[in-house]
Amino acid sequence: MDLTNDDIADILAVLDSIPYDELDLQTPRLRLSLRRAPGGGWTGESQVLTDPTVVTPAPNGAAPGQAQPQAAGVAAAGDAGRAGLAAVVAPLPGTFYRAPRPGAAPFVEVGDQVTEDTVVAIVETMKLMNSVHAGARGRVAEICLHNAELAAQGATLMWIDPEAP
Repeated sequence: MDLTNDDIADILAVLDSIPYDELDLQTPRLRLSLRRAPGGGWTGESQVLTDPTVVTPAPNGAAPGQAQPQAAGVAAAGDAGRAGLAAVVAPLPGTFYRAPRPGAAPFVEVGDQVTEDTVVAIVETMKLMNSVHAGARGRVAEICLHNAELAAQGATLMWIDPEAP
């Protein structure tokens, strides 16, 4: 289901006509939380829920140079040293932020232990802050983008080593 800008405008019009100050909507693919701001407008946070992408080595019988299918969000070049790592990918295109606000400590650093539900970053898309969850239990092995860098949908933001203690 894809929502258009008109759909969002219709939803906000309905919300403006009811006395509630908060809406929390969760589906298997998306969680959307809206709160009425002091000025009467709405603030929002959304999370796109995705499964981690695990990079596996090519089978031994693969011919040299033979193309192997890639999982979504995994770059074809430079992944040979990342076999067995889980990719945390951008759920939407937008600006990648390592911290919840300017000047705050980053959500995670390389070497930090994470669980599936750990928020590891934010991707801002159209003024909505989308929390990015690790999606795998393990240790942060690499952070691929710099703070405030643009990320394409499906771009690898960081790598998680699920086998790390």
